[in-house]
Amino acid sequence: MSSLSLYDTLTRTTSAFVPLKAGEVGIYLCGATVQAPPHIGHVRSGVNFDILRRWLTKSGYNVTFIRNVTDIDDKILHKAVHEESPWWAVAMKYERAFSDAYAALNVQPPTYEPRATGHITQMIELMASLIERGAAYAPGNGDVYLEVRKLNSYLTLSRQKLDDLQPAADADETFKKDPRDFALWKAAKPGDPSWPTPWGSGRPGWHLECSAMAYAYLGESFDIHGGGLDLIFPHHENEIAQSEAAGFAFSKRWMHNAWVTASGEKMSKSLGNSLQVAELLKTVRGIELRWYLGSAHYRSMLEFSHEALAESATAFRRIEGFLTRATEILGTAPTPVISQGFTDAMNDDLAVPTALAGISEALRLGNSAITSGDKSVIATSASEIRGALEVLGCDPLDPAFTVSGGADLTDALDGVIQLALAQRTAARERKDFASSDQIRDGLTALGINIEDTAQGPRWSISQISEK
Repeated sequence: MSSLSLYDTLTRTTSAFVPLKAGEVGIYLCGATVQAPPHIGHVRSGVNFDILRRWLTKSGYNVTFIRNVTDIDDKILHKAVHEESPWWAVAMKYERAFSDAYAALNVQPPTYEPRATGHITQMIELMASLIERGAAYAPGNGDVYLEVRKLNSYLTLSRQKLDDLQPAADADETFKKDPRDFALWKAAKPGDPSWPTPWGSGRPGWHLECSAMAYAYLGESFDIHGGGLDLIFPHHENEIAQSEAAGFAFSKRWMHNAWVTASGEKMSKSLGNSLQVAELLKTVRGIELRWYLGSAHYRSMLEFSHEALAESATAFRRIEGFLTRATEILGTAPTPVISQGFTDAMNDDLAVPTALAGISEALRLGNSAITSGDKSVIATSASEIRGALEVLGCDPLDPAFTVSGGADLTDALDGVIQLALAQRTAARERKDFASSDQIRDGLTALGINIEDTAQGPRWSISQISEK
């Protein structure tokens, strides 16, 4: 049986995953800076690392998963001015938007989800340690900086040269020993939120919070630190600098997911090509959007288009349709089973595309078995497909995925459609085919697919129409 191997951005190699503590895995994922609604570029990271977490759990590990919330930041303060709202209200509004998006895509809640503003004490303690060790300095104006030229390992993650860097544009260079020193703490400005420290009132720099919170929840060393490619520099590089300067071994392995691109460019608000999750969920279901975002290898760029999303959703519905028919034929939902092929694919640095090829083959065999009536093959194929989808977070038989509005609305929708189908059946029996076709066409226009099977008519959602 294969063992799990994962890529490490630090070494640029794929190697066997061996946790620091047998049976236990600690993961820190950089979460959202909550200053705008989430687009699919934001939530791809959540989906990718949720798949990693699910596979580690399925492999028998007890996973402690930390995903932080940056709820104080220049961007949040800027948005608060434009929205004419308190900064904390802006942060909470968009934090809830992210939580809703994660839930819609069946991303499991983290073990702990610390906010930056809830860990100011830990940040102050970390800064005090860095100053005492001579790695950081407070010039007297309320700022605190890390002195990067004293760090032998600085830039080992991004593999850049210090002298090639532009000055860190996070504070007034007047008080820095070197323009490339970065701010751990920023002195208070009039009207901005601030917290008292021995070096003056202010607020944390972006990088400090993650080092402090990773230490608070996972200790001086942990197994995996994750995030998007855009965080390698400066954020993750500076996290390493802070933590190692404080004497922490920090993360043993670094994993980064690639971007969602649009017209070849990284998806971002500044490019004007952001696609908000809430808007896309008006056109596809959460399970279909997750399937699309999780289908590419996590280290491969995903070029977005509405056409590609629609094709992906259609492909998923074929899988969903097979599982529904298999359940009807077998009289019970198939038990999830992890095949050896799926295991080998996932153990190869989470090779989801290879795993999807295995799902396609099982689907082909299962559909052929439905035609021939071979229940044994139907059961085997359905169990293997469901086992794979469970790890990918896309099991359509999982109650986590329901029509927007919850289980009550799902039951009500099913009741209404079943009533329409009963009327259609009655019309067919009395040979009123015009009425039968009218009912079917009406349901199709509403995005409801009807399929006549040996077990009777069944329905599925083809598309959630935007109203």
